[in-house]
Amino acid sequence: MPNDYINIILADDDEDDRLFFTDAFDELKMNTKVSTFNDGVELMAYLNSDDAILPNVLFLDLNMPLKNGIECLNEIKANNKMSDIAIAIYSTSASEEDIEETFVLGANIYIKKPSSFKQLKKVLSEVVSMNWQYHTNGLNKDNFLMRL
Repeated sequence: MPNDYINIILADDDEDDRLFFTDAFDELKMNTKVSTFNDGVELMAYLNSDDAILPNVLFLDLNMPLKNGIECLNEIKANNKMSDIAIAIYSTSASEEDIEETFVLGANIYIKKPSSFKQLKKVLSEVVSMNWQYHTNGLNKDNFLMRL
C-alpha cells in the first residue's frame, strides 16, 4: 500500500510555529509524514510539480509573505488535480471576515492557532483523526470553525 501514512503539509512563515507543529506530531506518535513550507510561493511550486505527493490534509496559514493563504486556497480550489485535498486554515486571526471568506472559498475547517503546546497536540490529533468525507459532505458554518 503506497500511502500507509497520513500525508500532512503545513504552509506557515513563522519558524517557531512550524517547529511546534512538527514537534506536536512527533509526540503524538501518529502514522504521519509532515512537510512544511515557509510561504505560499514555495507551497504552490511544490503542489504544482509533477512529482508532488499531495497531502491528505493541508494546514494553511493566512498571513504569509509573497503569497498569502487566501491566494493559495484560490489556486488549489481552481485546480482539479488538488480538489480532494482537505484544507485546514491555521491562523492567529479569529476575525469573522477571514472565517467567512475562507469558508466561502472552500476551506474545510478553520483553526485558530492554539496558545499552548498541549492544546496544539489536541487540535492536531482531532483534525487528523477526522472523517473528512463525512465532515466535508455536510459542511456548514457551525462545524467549520474548530473551537477549543
